[in-house]
Amino acid sequence: MSPEGKKLWNIIVLGFGFMFMFTAFQTCGNIEQTVIKSFNSTEFHGSGYTSMAIIYGVFSASNLIAPSVVAVIGPQLSMFFSGLLYSCYIAVFIYLYTWSFYTASVLVGVAAAVLWTAQGNVLAINSSDSTIGRNSGIFWSLMQFSLFFGNLYIYCSWHGHVHITDLDRQTVFISLTVISLVGCFLFFLIRKPDPEGSSAPEGAESLLPSDSSDGTTEGPAGPCAQAVEAFIKACKMFVTKEMLLLSVSIGYTGLELTFYSGVYGTCIGAMTRFGTDAKSLIGISGICIGIGEILGGGVFGLLNKSSRFGRNPVVLLGLITHYVAFYLIFLNIASDAPLAPEGGTDLEAFITPSVWVALFCSFLLGLGDSCFNTQLLSIIGLLFRDNSAPAFAVFKFIQSIMAAVAFFYSNYLLLHWQLLILVVMGFLGSVSFFVTEWVAQSSRRDYDRY
Repeated sequence: MSPEGKKLWNIIVLGFGFMFMFTAFQTCGNIEQTVIKSFNSTEFHGSGYTSMAIIYGVFSASNLIAPSVVAVIGPQLSMFFSGLLYSCYIAVFIYLYTWSFYTASVLVGVAAAVLWTAQGNVLAINSSDSTIGRNSGIFWSLMQFSLFFGNLYIYCSWHGHVHITDLDRQTVFISLTVISLVGCFLFFLIRKPDPEGSSAPEGAESLLPSDSSDGTTEGPAGPCAQAVEAFIKACKMFVTKEMLLLSVSIGYTGLELTFYSGVYGTCIGAMTRFGTDAKSLIGISGICIGIGEILGGGVFGLLNKSSRFGRNPVVLLGLITHYVAFYLIFLNIASDAPLAPEGGTDLEAFITPSVWVALFCSFLLGLGDSCFNTQLLSIIGLLFRDNSAPAFAVFKFIQSIMAAVAFFYSNYLLLHWQLLILVVMGFLGSVSFFVTEWVAQSSRRDYDRY
């Protein structure tokens, strides 16, 4: 296999590994609050929103050490062991206990930081300036197929169910645990790129496992020194001009990640005016989100349209798409839907609730999210390819801390206040991305001139 073929193979395997893992995890996140509301036990006192807030809070803090872990054991093993912890979190729902639920939330927060730092490292190492957009799109599209398959399974399993029984819950989560484990083992199919013809810099390549590496190595090349160096790089990168500008855009993706992956599905399931089949609509909503994600990743990544016209038009399209979705959700979904009990809410918003409008909004949320994330992956992979692992660790640090904040306030804020926060942050995030893109293009022109 040619060097370029091997790199493309790695990106495809990476995408499939994440597709299997997040078929399980994203489906879990989409339904867990609904499952917990249906769980009949006086001994369990957990909250899906609180769990996700813990996950993303720990995720954000753990990003400070994630580059060190990836530097020492390499991205392949980092993704494998992180995937095992993801599988443990999903398995907790088979037999729910408050202590195991929140303990697993902490562990998966640590795992998430390591997983996504290693993913960014593999993506950057296997990409060049000309392929980073394509590879980001391939990875994003493959991963987001997880929303389609997982939620289709939920729809088929729960169709016509008003209440989620213990048997329903256990059957679903046993299946999801097995699917997640399959994704973990796929990471062993990733191959180390050939050094010949590789455009990845030496600093990034060193984060891949090397046959000559020895856990007992002393001196500057030893694991401890690599860990400290990676940590220092991550701290320095956080205060660079480009990363500070991008931080607002990244923060917005954390807020809207919380909304589409947890809050919106709960809102749809709580709308009794959608009929007795509202619970199974959570699965259809997730499928629509996945279709939007896949379409956006394919159009703006696979076809690499962004390289010709720049990234700003894609981000602007994402912002407009999200604004349309937020307006329609405001009109269509009752304001107390995120906080409604298991019985749901009988309130109306400003129009007669429509299932089709709700599902169209799901599609728009996914499409807009893919616009932002593919372009952020692309610009970070391009600007920080010399230090890809620390850069993606900072990216996930900012995104996850904002997601944790959003999951926390989702326990208390009515829907219209959550939408207002998204509208304001979406505007600020888009402006900050535009400025970063102009700075990047200006720097590239100056570099080419000399």
